[in-house]
Amino acid sequence: MKITSIVPGFGGTFYCGNCLRDSAFSSALRKAGHKATLLPIYLPLSLNRQRQETPVPIFYGAVNLYLKQQFPVMRNMPHWVEKLLDSRPLLNLAAKKSGSTRADGLEAMTESMLLGPDGLQHKELETLVNFLKNNEKPDLVHLSNALLLGMAGRIKETGIPVVCSLQDENIWIDAMEPAGQEKMWRLMAEKAQAVDSFVAVSHYFGQLMQEKMEIPSHKLHTVPIGIDPGSCLYHPPAMAPRTIGYLSRFCKENGFDIVIGAFILLKKESQFSDLRLAITGGMTGDDRSYFHSQMARLKNNHLMKDLTVFHDFGAGSLDPFFQELTLLSVPVLKGEAFGLYQIEALASGIPTVQPALGAFPEIAEATGGGVIYHPNTPEALAEKLSEILSKPDALVQLSINGRRAVEEKFDSEKLTMNLIKIYKSLIFNN
Repeated sequence: MKITSIVPGFGGTFYCGNCLRDSAFSSALRKAGHKATLLPIYLPLSLNRQRQETPVPIFYGAVNLYLKQQFPVMRNMPHWVEKLLDSRPLLNLAAKKSGSTRADGLEAMTESMLLGPDGLQHKELETLVNFLKNNEKPDLVHLSNALLLGMAGRIKETGIPVVCSLQDENIWIDAMEPAGQEKMWRLMAEKAQAVDSFVAVSHYFGQLMQEKMEIPSHKLHTVPIGIDPGSCLYHPPAMAPRTIGYLSRFCKENGFDIVIGAFILLKKESQFSDLRLAITGGMTGDDRSYFHSQMARLKNNHLMKDLTVFHDFGAGSLDPFFQELTLLSVPVLKGEAFGLYQIEALASGIPTVQPALGAFPEIAEATGGGVIYHPNTPEALAEKLSEILSKPDALVQLSINGRRAVEEKFDSEKLTMNLIKIYKSLIFNN
């Protein structure tokens, strides 16, 4: 089979679990003997963990899209100007600037993208469809998320089956005004009718999206996020010194300040005088002021000496980070559809401590490698961390459980077999 995955790029300035998930599945498809291509839109992928043999162009360039959406006069710019704005250096620069990866202020563009042929990006859509028909010629197209559903109908018209992943779309929509949210969900439900199958990354998120988008049960499947266990070196949790880890974008939405607050609380207790904090995940331009405010909190509490920042979270760089850790916590404010960092930590022998939100309880139960807490506050997190850090034997057992669960249940090659079954049912019965 030849599978083309259409994936929003993120420029590589922060840890993007959904992007890494798409990359892992594409890699596993190739290992299984199929042809798989990642087709980036908006921004370059910058996935240092995987390089495609044949480079492909970037469609729906973020700079072009933004200018055309905001300034009508730009909608008729010369082709050479469009080409310049779509150049990789300029798109890489855009990825580092404020606003390139957030929904706030981009409601109109989101709606326009979902409108597909009837939106302002109809020209870009036709360019993409022509590339699929004349260059890629895939057996199936897999959309990375439901915010891309405006493409589905047009792609289906060419006779190509369409699959769409469901992963954290609600985070983007929930950042909008209430009236905008309602409009987007209605539009997504309408465009969902053109999709042959949906693949949710967790049972929790599949049920949520089924209700919001009115997805028929026969079209909905669940295939969790997986990784290659062999790419992660297993080691028991570090106990001298004990270290809390955070792996995600440094932003408020991901609860970075909750980790900082919990760490400050624990360091006030004498039994945690050895405790350290290790963080990695990067940021966008939007996050810099917020990040510095959190560093100021540590500085004011004389804790900067107990902090380690790992600036490289690309290919082969996470093992040194995990080697430092006793456990990992990423207290996302509203939970997540999955959270790839959990599986990467568990495969490395690091237990997780997550809020009882989103799919986190589902993953903790399925792996036996993590614990949950409630409510999602610095105080509740500090209490749970104190409990777990004080039980070395329990930490070791969580570590063993987590690694075993990844090997048995979250191996990307095994999970990809489930995805392949879905693909074949559509390709050969189409």
